[in-house]
Amino acid sequence: MKLDGLVSGLKTEELIKALMDVSAIPKTLITNKITDRNTVISNLQSLNTSLQDLVTKAKTAASATSLASFTATSSSDTVTVTAGSTAMAFSTSVVIDAVATAHSVVTAAAGSTAWGGTFTVAGVDGDPVEITPSGTGAQDLANAINNSKAGVTATVVPAGSDADGKPLSRIQLTSNETGEAGEFTLHRGTAADVAAGTSTDLGAQPGAAVVAQGADARIRLFAGTAAEQTLTSASNTISVGQGIDITVTKAGADPVTVSVARDAKKQTATAEAFVKEIASLLTRIDNGSKATVGAVGETTTLGVFTGDSTVRTLRGALANAVQHPVDGVSPSTIGISISDKGVLTFDAEKFAAALAEDPESTQELFSAVSSRLEAVTTQYSDKYEGLLTTRITGQEEEVKTLKVQVERWDVRLEQRRATLERTYAQLEVQLSKLESQSSWLTSQLAGLSTKES
Repeated sequence: MKLDGLVSGLKTEELIKALMDVSAIPKTLITNKITDRNTVISNLQSLNTSLQDLVTKAKTAASATSLASFTATSSSDTVTVTAGSTAMAFSTSVVIDAVATAHSVVTAAAGSTAWGGTFTVAGVDGDPVEITPSGTGAQDLANAINNSKAGVTATVVPAGSDADGKPLSRIQLTSNETGEAGEFTLHRGTAADVAAGTSTDLGAQPGAAVVAQGADARIRLFAGTAAEQTLTSASNTISVGQGIDITVTKAGADPVTVSVARDAKKQTATAEAFVKEIASLLTRIDNGSKATVGAVGETTTLGVFTGDSTVRTLRGALANAVQHPVDGVSPSTIGISISDKGVLTFDAEKFAAALAEDPESTQELFSAVSSRLEAVTTQYSDKYEGLLTTRITGQEEEVKTLKVQVERWDVRLEQRRATLERTYAQLEVQLSKLESQSSWLTSQLAGLSTKES
């Protein structure tokens, strides 16, 4: 029951609120601490995510071919050159004697009921595949062939009409793979009939034909010299050097020049992008660790990472991984350096010059630095045992503990409010009683005065 100043005239509710505000100060401090911790946790989680992303990129950069980038060219549009990560600078001429073709056969024309029974596709290599269509039509056989694992594709081709005007059809079969190994034959009969020589080769019947003979691609290197060399491939892609493939589309007697050269611009851009990502991470840590000291009477603002020893040691470990020498050679020799103010920079011109002078050593140094960065980022961001991960977990546990304290303070404050409300209610009741007694005494005294007079 609330009796807000009913007798005393006091603003009881305001008094209780003021007293409760004072009592709630410890809870407010804890709540503010939870807010601060959640802000820190959010920033640490974001930093950890960036580190985990950097782990993957550092692992890639640490490979022995992370800077591999080449420009591949051909003197003819009938030849395409592809350079992989293991390629080296290269130039040669090739003569395309033949391109790879898929073996293709077309059967003789036959009526709509001539395609039933058992058929066998026999390849040059591999076991023969028996095929039994569900019906006697050409499309039934084509569907059965296409649904099998015979390695060929069948298509029904209209072939006019017979003397009675009934439609005729052929079936064209084409190997799914190019090259000599894709050659096949289609037989009417079982695999046993094929083995016994008693089956009928549909491609050898009158009116049938081999549309295209399966053949390998064939090129010549160093044509016309004592070192002339022939290379073949079941596909139209042929390896002509370490990590270098060419794809041919047309045969020709004229030599085609293929060249592979290092792409220095791409190599430098790759290294620069990686180093800039690290520099951005270091700057992010620095900005989050700053403390802005206010003027006299003003508040000093702390960064989200200010005073965090884990983040501070992470920053130092990243900087050391980038700037410490590798086998006595400083990363600054290839343009990767940290200034006296701790700012990581990348000198593209210096890196390009180092690549031009000694590409292998530059790659080794870059890979070694990247490997150290991979180790550091893994140590801190590992999802189970990472130092930063553990730090985040610790902060989350602290927040859980603080929330329990807030819940306890809620109970305590409710009890405090109830006590204050009872106290002030009792005060009003007692004052009311005293007022009643005062009025009774006054009336009694007034009665006595009247009698005496």
